[in-house]
Amino acid sequence: MKRDLRWFISELEKKGELLRVSARLNPELEICEFTDRISKIQGPGLLFESPEGSSIPVVTNLFGSMERMALALGVVKLDDIALRIETLMQEMIPPLESNFLDTLKKLPMLNEIANYKPQIVKKAPCQEIVLEGKDVDLGRFPVLKTWPKDAGPFITLPLVCTKDEAGRQNIGMYRMQVYDRNTTGMHIHIHHDGAQNLRDAGRETRHVPVAVALGGDPAVTFAATAPLPPMVSELMFAGFLRRKGVPVVRCRTVDMVVPANAEIVLEGYVDLDDMRIEGPFGDHTGYYSLADSYPTFHITCITHRKDPIYPATVVGKPPQEDCYMGKATERIFLPLLKIQLPEVVDMNLPIFGVFHNFAILSIKKQYPWHAKKVMNAVWGMGQMMFTKFVIVVDEDVDVHNLNDVMWRVGNNVDPRRDMTFTDGPLDVLDHAAPVARIGTKIGIDATKKWASEGFVRDWPDDILMEKTVKMKIGALLRELNLVE
Repeated sequence: MKRDLRWFISELEKKGELLRVSARLNPELEICEFTDRISKIQGPGLLFESPEGSSIPVVTNLFGSMERMALALGVVKLDDIALRIETLMQEMIPPLESNFLDTLKKLPMLNEIANYKPQIVKKAPCQEIVLEGKDVDLGRFPVLKTWPKDAGPFITLPLVCTKDEAGRQNIGMYRMQVYDRNTTGMHIHIHHDGAQNLRDAGRETRHVPVAVALGGDPAVTFAATAPLPPMVSELMFAGFLRRKGVPVVRCRTVDMVVPANAEIVLEGYVDLDDMRIEGPFGDHTGYYSLADSYPTFHITCITHRKDPIYPATVVGKPPQEDCYMGKATERIFLPLLKIQLPEVVDMNLPIFGVFHNFAILSIKKQYPWHAKKVMNAVWGMGQMMFTKFVIVVDEDVDVHNLNDVMWRVGNNVDPRRDMTFTDGPLDVLDHAAPVARIGTKIGIDATKKWASEGFVRDWPDDILMEKTVKMKIGALLRELNLVE
């Protein structure tokens, strides 16, 4: 079975999760408006069969629900992947008194990991058509302009491939404003691995080779958004997700590999001396991100399938498709967070927080000011450093029940005692920061307070009903069909 964009579209259609749109909608604004309305009601994935001005279909909103995210990654529920990661990490960490027999027991696991490596192929669907020189023209693709004040059309679902100083390939997702037939912006935020790769390469050359893939296995698309450590390959992680190595092909003109089953590949270089104004762009914050200076991507070669499909995502006020990708990250990477912070029970990155505004964590509180330790640790972990509001609650609180969480905040928090302010890096898209990319973050300790934390009063008990009464009344309510 070839897992690629077409496979995913077919699976969605079988499950009644795809809507084919035959109306000739304009890639400028109209496809966005249609997508936005459907995403707000958690509607199906969308295949625009005949976008105005192009013979190439457009797909949007494919990842627009938790169920579709799970399907994209080949599981029934996303916590299944978290369990696999947790099991893998437990097996990778040797016991204190390990022996040769313990090592032998791990060999099947090591063999399985070896199967996750990318598999290089010589012929690939993404290179059925090769365009170079004057034939390079982004105008042949129905790139969307999504919001009225956008500076132009933007490629919104690109897999941007760069290399670090050791030659390891990184894949990230950075929007690309189309300037003309063969140049785009390269909106790589300064905190991301791709930006570091460009800075490092800039010491040797001002023209940094880059490849951009569109489409392919949805597991690779998700991996490009995942907050992986710099030494972990996105292609390897995608192989882990799909339980099989991703087929890749060497690019025609740059020293990169790209998913062989991609729809479209753009090859070229980022010119670090060619800085242009990029933006504004209607972003996932629900506001237009401001125009700023970014390096330019010069495209020297385009390869694509004979009948390509153009994948895009529409971002704006949540909920949108990208919110579900963010929730997938939350569930899948929770075990890795627990390795650093074993006291953490659960985590919620609520959709209204658009990834970097809110994090709610429940912990097994073990000592005074434990919650403050956790919030400071969170700010020191990768992209979680951008989190403006960290709320910590006790282990018996359901972090996904926002009513319960805010009830605890309202009842358990003394603002002067339980709020911690710190200054540090913020996301580039944070428009409220007094200075771009830096500002203040707040931690809220909503746990029950102990005497050892200086709380001299008695802490009241929660109001709870006896279990036997709850069971009896629950059974009666189900019998009366009043609850499930």
